[in-house]
Amino acid sequence: MTTTTTPATTVPGLTARRLWTRSRGVLLGVLILVIAGVTLAALQSGEQHGRLDPRSADRTGSRALAQLLAARGVTTRVVTTAGEAAAAAGPDTTLLVTAPDVLTADQLTGLRTATTATPGRTVLLAPGPVTLQALAPGVRAEPQVGNAPRQPGCSLPAARRAGDVLLGGFRYVTAASAADRCYDAGGLPSLLRLPAAPGGRDTVLLGSADLLHNQHLAERGNASLALQLLGTHKHLVWYLPSISDASSPAQDTQRGFLDLVPAGWCWALLQLALAAVCAAVWRARRLGPLVPERLPVAVPAAETTEGHARLYEQAHARDRASAVLRAATRTRLAPLIGVSPAHAHTPDILLPAVRTYLATTAPAPADPQDLLFGPTPADDKALVTLADQLDALENSIVSQERHAPREHPDR
Repeated sequence: MTTTTTPATTVPGLTARRLWTRSRGVLLGVLILVIAGVTLAALQSGEQHGRLDPRSADRTGSRALAQLLAARGVTTRVVTTAGEAAAAAGPDTTLLVTAPDVLTADQLTGLRTATTATPGRTVLLAPGPVTLQALAPGVRAEPQVGNAPRQPGCSLPAARRAGDVLLGGFRYVTAASAADRCYDAGGLPSLLRLPAAPGGRDTVLLGSADLLHNQHLAERGNASLALQLLGTHKHLVWYLPSISDASSPAQDTQRGFLDLVPAGWCWALLQLALAAVCAAVWRARRLGPLVPERLPVAVPAAETTEGHARLYEQAHARDRASAVLRAATRTRLAPLIGVSPAHAHTPDILLPAVRTYLATTAPAPADPQDLLFGPTPADDKALVTLADQLDALENSIVSQERHAPREHPDR
């Protein structure tokens, strides 16, 4: 006896049309991500490149302020190195340092040396502790707070004329009694003006630079305060620290490959990876129809049965093996004793019929209920005994069926 095999079916070839049908969803998703990334990059390109640059019309640039200063007769000179800033900060000039915390100690010392005995003004935007130690000794920076409209709260004429402005960021503490403390933020000033020494420059510390941005300049008194702080003298030196400075720390630090990758590309790669995972999950659940395959050899039924038995033995599955033996015996006995196959596994119907057939058998086999619906054998020896008893029960009924008198068909 051999197992039945199903003829193999022919699988259609992977044509170009089928390949397009399978991959068009993934390609459409990738195309949408690429278009969205390019659009966002185009919209945000240069957004931070012109930050606080008087030549930039970006939202974070300061071109609007430079034009207002020019209308008041103030000339603006943009410098990008500490040497240029020190050389340009002569008498009757205002020196604006947009990012003082990126300067090295030597650069800060050079600026202080060049401006100490020169009349004018120095404006520092959001200076931290290191910058304060070099350019504003005796001043301490406290933790930053959020920007919000704040009232002057001081006697500084420029602040009183400007009124409410958008300020926050660092707060400053000093013991100098003559200092002007304006725009209180959490009990500490976010604008501090240190008076000038005889023949020297006064110093203005702004906790945040947002009020100088193009997008905020027209709000409240931001423009007025900016014009008064930066337009006191006829010449304004606008210092934008950059990597072109020979002593800039950015040139002293070895930059790796990842440092050269823009931050936006990291988020784009993360989105692409997430999209790839979603596409893999989507495609993995579509297993497709089963494809029948012709077996290489014909396997006899006896070998299949023996293989199942060895698997049961290896797994110690006596419960499953005994259940299979009992179910097969009940299935074969039911038609012999006149029980419908639908009730072959119903004890209340099958057992009375079995006992009726065994009533004349001597000696009587084991109890049919224990054999056909009993508990799981305790060990392998009990399982073998159960198999023998089931064979004896089936043989007893089969032999009785063979020797039972039959009516002649002519009677």
